[in-house]
Amino acid sequence: MNKPVILVVEDDRPISKLITTTLETQGYKYLEASTGEMTIMEAVSRQPDLMILDLGLPDMDGVEIIRKVRSWSNLPIIVVSARSEDRDKIEALDAGADDYLTKPFSVEELLARLRVSLRRIQFDRDKLQKDASSFNNGNLRIDYAAGVVYLGGEEIHLTPSEYKLLCLLAKNVGKVLTHNYILHEIWGSHPYDVPALRVFMATLRKKIESGSSQKLIQTHIGIGYRMLQVSEDV
Repeated sequence: MNKPVILVVEDDRPISKLITTTLETQGYKYLEASTGEMTIMEAVSRQPDLMILDLGLPDMDGVEIIRKVRSWSNLPIIVVSARSEDRDKIEALDAGADDYLTKPFSVEELLARLRVSLRRIQFDRDKLQKDASSFNNGNLRIDYAAGVVYLGGEEIHLTPSEYKLLCLLAKNVGKVLTHNYILHEIWGSHPYDVPALRVFMATLRKKIESGSSQKLIQTHIGIGYRMLQVSEDV
């Protein structure tokens, strides 16, 4: 893919300068915004490939920006915020953010999170060019048409709930999904709760990671889960 354009949304000038200088040294192109109004305008008119977003802007809360952008775009959004409480992270992720990094942060971690999101962009683009009836990630393969899952070429048995969970994670590979989002998508109003979800996720992980060195599902304690994108030769 061409070098991505990254929209940096930050009203603290020293932090904005740190982020943009880091991006520049890595060869990334970037745009800047310091208010919610500027952010929406840039996102609509310039169509960046990814957004790095501070939540505490002077004219608009960052969560509101996420909701506005999500009403018309799947633009990947990495939140960089001083808000460190789990409820703040969950609110941002539920609104549609792809990742959440707490200040103060290291530039190495920011670049790592950036690479994950950019790989997801490329992964999504590649999927559009492939047969949409299947999903491949490392030695995991889901045959959507047949409703069958393979690990290293061997078929594995999943319960209906485990299969739904796996498909939901696969269709959002690289993105953190909150407990509430997963519960709503899989069971709707069914009275399953977070402890029950943890049990289902534990059994799913055991089946798809058992006997393999590849780690497919990452736990974000108190927040949710993410399917990791792994190399094809794992």
